Amino acid sequence: MSGEILSLVMFAVACGVLLLGFPVAFSLAGTGLAFALIGNSMGVFDMPLLGSLPSRYFGVMTNELYVAIPLFVFMGVMLERARIAEKLLTTMGLLFGTMRAGLGISVVLVGMLLAASTGIVGATVVTMGLLSLPAMQKAGYSPRLSTGVICASGTLGQIIPPSIVLVLLGDILQGAYAEAQRSLGNWAPEPVSVIDLFAGAFIPGMLLVGLYICWIIIQAFIDPKSAPPLVTDKRPDGLWGEVLRALMPPGLLIVAVLGSILTGIATPTESAAFGGVGAVILAAFYKRLSWDVLRHVTRQTVQISAMVFVILLGASVFSLVFRGLGGDHLVEELLHNLPGGVFSAMLVVMLLMFVMGFFLDFIEIVFVVVPIVGPILLKMDIDPVWLGVMIAINLQTSFLTPPFGFALFYLRGVAPAAIKTWDIYRGIVPFVLIQVLGLGLVAAFPALATWLPDLLFK
Repeated sequence: MSGEILSLVMFAVACGVLLLGFPVAFSLAGTGLAFALIGNSMGVFDMPLLGSLPSRYFGVMTNELYVAIPLFVFMGVMLERARIAEKLLTTMGLLFGTMRAGLGISVVLVGMLLAASTGIVGATVVTMGLLSLPAMQKAGYSPRLSTGVICASGTLGQIIPPSIVLVLLGDILQGAYAEAQRSLGNWAPEPVSVIDLFAGAFIPGMLLVGLYICWIIIQAFIDPKSAPPLVTDKRPDGLWGEVLRALMPPGLLIVAVLGSILTGIATPTESAAFGGVGAVILAAFYKRLSWDVLRHVTRQTVQISAMVFVILLGASVFSLVFRGLGGDHLVEELLHNLPGGVFSAMLVVMLLMFVMGFFLDFIEIVFVVVPIVGPILLKMDIDPVWLGVMIAINLQTSFLTPPFGFALFYLRGVAPAAIKTWDIYRGIVPFVLIQVLGLGLVAAFPALATWLPDLLFK
């Protein structure tokens, strides 16, 4: 058996081990080491290649960009503990509650604001499930529509910056772009940055928000009983002042964090640090800050950050062995020989990621698939920002697609028994199709992802 065929077997075995429920990091590293030994015994893998792992790990530990991950996580968890979502949902519900589908629109808008301030899917889905699902049930919303809206809105944090997915993609695509340029003989490439991806993902993120709202309105007109008004009387006096007071604090923090990144005033890491401090100040402003809250937030931050980094280290072993077996050359030949050129190559990669999203988490796909296909696609003269945004939108669907869509599990854990699991699965179908539509629009009109970065940085 050749090394290239063995690399495909290794990839299939790794996916199978992950589906069995073993820890992701140890599954990737263990599979990689096992096939390194098999390949060495067959004479198709050079064991000294594993000696480069320490330098790779040291590069991860000294990468300033990765410091932004625990800082953004801290910011998100602190804002969730400050119960900003509760205040936003209450005021938005009053603002849109007198119109048909108004509560559903409120949930989407609050999900957008939470995505721009927290970016943590689990916390957003759980919080909105606890707060908005009972209100939607009481108002007479269809279980399918209400659960679909909550799950889809909770996943906006994967595409709307600041997003941990974009931070990870930015670093991986930067290395992939440099590798692609070196193979083409360009030794001084201009790398893609996380800031470019933040700017590139902004318009597609707003596009998804608009598509969600349009679908909710259409559904309300097709079946008025599925999305009735929350209240039938007039809006209370002084409501706009209430809305302003609810929106102003988190809005200022969002503008400060994203604005400082997009205008180049601060790096993503510096802005994340500012956001963490701002989240603590907001928690104190809402009188939610205490030692118990701080202890909970720091513990959650350590747990989430440790999970991300240990998967990164395990994926480094897997990708190194995959390349050592020649798997990257096999993938490159397959993509280059497809009829249809670049279009077919992108289509196959997007379909692969979409299908893998049914079974794997976005972190595994980012760390395993993107380092393999990224340099190959970028050598085909694909814009790296457009590619990163396309991948981010595609990975967003992994939170909604059964059987392992994490947003579905999060909502199932807090939803009352009256909400059936089948209702949740059926409810997300229109929103998965909307995400696929959004992916198609960005594919057909790349300027949706490239216009803003070009305007700001070129």
